[in-house]
Amino acid sequence: MTLHIAKPRPIMMHSARKTDLRAQFAALVYRVQNDKTQVLLITSRKTRRWIIPKGWPMSGLTPSEAAAQEAWEEAGVKGITHDAPVGSYFYSKTIKTRGGPMPMPVMTIVYPMQARKLASKYPEAGQRRRKWLSPKKAALRVKEPELAQILRKFDARLLR
Repeated sequence: MTLHIAKPRPIMMHSARKTDLRAQFAALVYRVQNDKTQVLLITSRKTRRWIIPKGWPMSGLTPSEAAAQEAWEEAGVKGITHDAPVGSYFYSKTIKTRGGPMPMPVMTIVYPMQARKLASKYPEAGQRRRKWLSPKKAALRVKEPELAQILRKFDARLLR
């Protein structure tokens, strides 16, 4: 028996209320050196906490393509992005509304991306720091428990 997985399709955007559940797509950027997996963390622009590159859906791009675009803009990475996610996590993003700040729930779907090139000039260079870490050390630096679990379990050698 053969399992057939449909190729992801580009997303078509629809409007929603600001406080509805939203989706983001993230790139778990990795490399393998000396047979050991390393993942790339970046800092957020405002709070400077450690995160992975992520962003909103982009009309006309598949989720994994949107994740790859965010990896370029936020971390200066070009590489090979897998179409199958390695997991998802939730967090709450504070947004500005006419009634004041409000929490917006966000589900983030994580796509592994093998780094091929790390540029020194990219759209958000100078606004973020980036650091290669073992998945276990990276898990200790991120705030979101579900993302930490994804990082702890991640092993690039198991991707094929």
